[in-house]
Amino acid sequence: MKISFIGGGNMATALIGGLLERGCATAADMQVVEIGAEARERLAQKFGVRAVAAADTQLLACDLLLLAVKPQQMREALAPLAGKLAGQIVISIAAGLRSVDLARWLGGYRRIVRAMPNTPALIGAGMTGLYADPSLNAAERSAAESVLAAVGSTLWIADETMMDAVTAVSGSGPAYLFHFIEALEAAARAQGFDAASARLLSLQTCLGAARLAAQSEDDPATLRAKVTSKGGTTEAALASLAADDLVAAMGRAVAAACARGRELGDLLGKDD
Repeated sequence: MKISFIGGGNMATALIGGLLERGCATAADMQVVEIGAEARERLAQKFGVRAVAAADTQLLACDLLLLAVKPQQMREALAPLAGKLAGQIVISIAAGLRSVDLARWLGGYRRIVRAMPNTPALIGAGMTGLYADPSLNAAERSAAESVLAAVGSTLWIADETMMDAVTAVSGSGPAYLFHFIEALEAAARAQGFDAASARLLSLQTCLGAARLAAQSEDDPATLRAKVTSKGGTTEAALASLAADDLVAAMGRAVAAACARGRELGDLLGKDD
């Protein structure tokens, strides 16, 4: 399977590395358009892939075309490709940009898959939501999924409007967890721990709890109950969090992110 990348930033780097590590593609199967000379050199040296400054005819000799540029740069990046695609599956990992807008900028080309990976993909532990245009068949969907599966887990979404919710939950989700770790670390410091100890206690607790939840047959509510002894320290802490309405606060945060995703889709998808 031949894969061409438009954009050679962190996520493209993670995907190329994951595909090579899992044996899904060879360096000869992949090429990248990247305007930054330093980034092109890094990609060529690290992975042995062809890295060029602008799209050319060789770039379009591919099965999959993966769009990995910032949403604000997408329309300009797609302009040289409009009317030149012939059967390739186009995968966009740009947040907010809808299939209908991508298709319009590609001259009406609709063989598009939207993907929303998150930053843990950089260490092969990502979560990606996927939506495919109905024109793609099962084999083509599977081919697109295999690219994102090289850096973590995947989930297909039947309704494209839910991609804003995917972005709000898993796309932005790592930042929520990082913020929680910050807060737990600050609480540990307030109890008298030095910075290094507070960091270790917080990070390892979150890492271990996530691993336990992933490997357990119990749901998170059951796991929480198992840790919570009546009249104990955990119950006191959870009561404090309940008083602050943590669940509602998280719901409002995700809803705000989802609403902003819809706003960005409206804004970025407009033609000036």
